[in-house]
Amino acid sequence: MLQHLHIQNYALISHLDIDFRDGFSVLTGETGAGKSIILGALALVLGARADSKAITDGEDKCIIEATFDDIIIRRELYANGKSRSFVDDSVVTLQELKVLANQLIDIHSQHANLLIENADFQLEVVDAIALNEPLRTDYSTHYEAYTAAVEALRKLQELTKKSQQDADYIQYRYKMLDEAGLQEGELEELEQEQYTLSHAEEIQAALQTAVETLSGEQGSAIEALRACRLDEAAADLQERINSTRIELQDIAEEAERKLQRVEMDPMRLQWVEERIGQLEELKRKFSAETIAELIALRDELAEQVNRLDSFDFDIEQAQKALEAEKKGLLKAAEALTKSRKAVVPQIEKTLVEGLTRLGVAHAKVQIAINATPDFLTPARHDNFTPSGCDEVQILFAANLNQSLRNVSEVASGGEISRLMLCVKALIAGTKGLPTIIFDEIDAGVSGDIAKQMATIMREMGTHRQIIAITHLPQIAALGQTHYKVYKADTDTRTETHISRLTDDERITEIASMLSGKNVTEAALKTAKELLCYH
Repeated sequence: MLQHLHIQNYALISHLDIDFRDGFSVLTGETGAGKSIILGALALVLGARADSKAITDGEDKCIIEATFDDIIIRRELYANGKSRSFVDDSVVTLQELKVLANQLIDIHSQHANLLIENADFQLEVVDAIALNEPLRTDYSTHYEAYTAAVEALRKLQELTKKSQQDADYIQYRYKMLDEAGLQEGELEELEQEQYTLSHAEEIQAALQTAVETLSGEQGSAIEALRACRLDEAAADLQERINSTRIELQDIAEEAERKLQRVEMDPMRLQWVEERIGQLEELKRKFSAETIAELIALRDELAEQVNRLDSFDFDIEQAQKALEAEKKGLLKAAEALTKSRKAVVPQIEKTLVEGLTRLGVAHAKVQIAINATPDFLTPARHDNFTPSGCDEVQILFAANLNQSLRNVSEVASGGEISRLMLCVKALIAGTKGLPTIIFDEIDAGVSGDIAKQMATIMREMGTHRQIIAITHLPQIAALGQTHYKVYKADTDTRTETHISRLTDDERITEIASMLSGKNVTEAALKTAKELLCYH
């Protein structure tokens, strides 16, 4: 429940504090007194769009603070266009503020009557009465899984199409690299072999010289070292000579083996050079720096080729997953539809009773729940929406022999106001909102009908706080608490104020609503009679 409202530097309000009570309260005042200003300030603190032009002229910021049973909400608007929102002095985002406000209060302004023509609102009404929140949550879970499966299949199909378009090119590139028989390190080995083959004669001559020098029959170094014998005084030197001889012997044997392997092979040299040329050409063609990069590219292309072969299987699996999700979603949608259709008779009966009570004696209401267009074909069931597969339409007739049609086509402004009040009264209990504000919901009605509307709002106030902004004395008289909005001039400006009226002040206010500024004795008498009604 809204307990207190504080407004500072907002439009014509420099400072305003007002306490609110539970039950049914009314708020009156002349046109232009500032009722809309107060309502605008309240909407701002509940998350409405901020406009720095609303700040009182000459001030840097405005502050609106609303105190509810267990929470305080504050909104500060600055002249530079920025604003800040607080919940119990903790900064919150505007979205967080709106979510919280939607749980605390419902402001029904005049233009909200147009909601009755809105398909989403009509669906919301049915769901509120059906109390099907668990079913809607279950449906939403299935809907998210289904849409994810649809998207997964779509992406896979697009990838398949693109891959199939590139398939020949991918396979051509893979075949070229695969048939090349690439081996990591091969190019380095071939370049070494090419050098050896192209310099075979020089290498043979060098090796031959080394062998003969080290171990030849005439004057070889090894034989000279073998013949060297030193006495015990140079034993350490003799040991080094022996070690050197053994090392030279090993070198000579290795040189001999290499000499035997070095051949003059022009055909092999030609093959090596051609192979090197092939590898260099592949590096150039595929923009690779090394053979290792070519091998990595070959393996990547191999995976793409394998994927080309598996796309059909992958798509088949994705389609099966989609069908499974669709079955679950369809079951959840059918349960949701069933819950909605089950409460249709109750809604129709309650609305007709309310409208009859409000003077629409021949009112007829029909709640039509139809499947969304593509859902009408059982073979398809494609047109799932975030809220189910139902389209709700409230059809209305106010007179005998009048066919049921869309509300906007057959209802007058007053009839729409009455219908909307009946709808609000119907869903108020199920939504559990502690506070509802009606801003001139009585548009287009008067007399006994206005009194009946006030009676309904007062009945609603039994279980929650109802505040009605009204120009009708019949409604004002039934309020349990009466507030008046008025303007007063200071030396420099005109300001809007609000005050709670005493019993005597209420008589005068209602009388002025009946007769205008010049209050007559007859108006005072009628005002007293209206107030005695309750």
